[in-house]
Amino acid sequence: PISAAWGSAMRPAGEQPRPSTRVLCTAASGSVPREGKEVLVQHLLVGEKDARLLVDLEKSIASGADLSDLAVEHSLCPSKEDGGMLGWVRRGQMVPEFEEAAFSAPLNKVVRCKTKFGWHLVQVLSERDQCLLQDIQPEELHAKMQDPSFIEEAQLIDVREPDEVERAFLPGFKVLPLRQFGTWGPVMTDEFNPQKDTYVLCHHGMRSMQVAKWLQSQVTEAPTENFRLLTSACRVIV
Repeated sequence: PISAAWGSAMRPAGEQPRPSTRVLCTAASGSVPREGKEVLVQHLLVGEKDARLLVDLEKSIASGADLSDLAVEHSLCPSKEDGGMLGWVRRGQMVPEFEEAAFSAPLNKVVRCKTKFGWHLVQVLSERDQCLLQDIQPEELHAKMQDPSFIEEAQLIDVREPDEVERAFLPGFKVLPLRQFGTWGPVMTDEFNPQKDTYVLCHHGMRSMQVAKWLQSQVTEAPTENFRLLTSACRVIV
């Protein structure tokens, strides 16, 4: 069974139950390079006074050396243990100079930038649409459910307890009680398809929000496009 600690960790401090629904969707693109995107970044860091080493490393890369191998040997950043891999990042998570380089660099091309930490060699390996948590009106979900194809095309998850489902059953929803997260959580990532719109349902919206945030964290582990994750309070649509 899921622990109380897990539940509190998924919910911001002071957050009150809200019966409104929420949707996770891709942000719209703007004029800023890679606006609304996340990038998969690896880098190498050397000291501010190590300009000669920086040039030598750039020459090595131009000759075919791999940035991750050089990071393990030369980088000052703790990420060297992972070959300089920083993972998926979005705007606002990095210092401005590094962010500018990461969100402007062509894919797979190694570029340099200087920050307060020293000189960086930065390589963007991939990019994907950024997922944002937004609101959606319950009436919109109800309208979608009137279309027979909706149930076939979307992923529908009900995290209420079996006795609650008996009192207010909705067709097409897979019942995964939150209390049994320890059972279904470890295998959920194998069944979950981030390419589909996913709807998570509970009674008041608290449990579905917890699961939605957990699913959001799983999406950050793999590239995805056009992903929408919606949580709903059962009592407002039945």
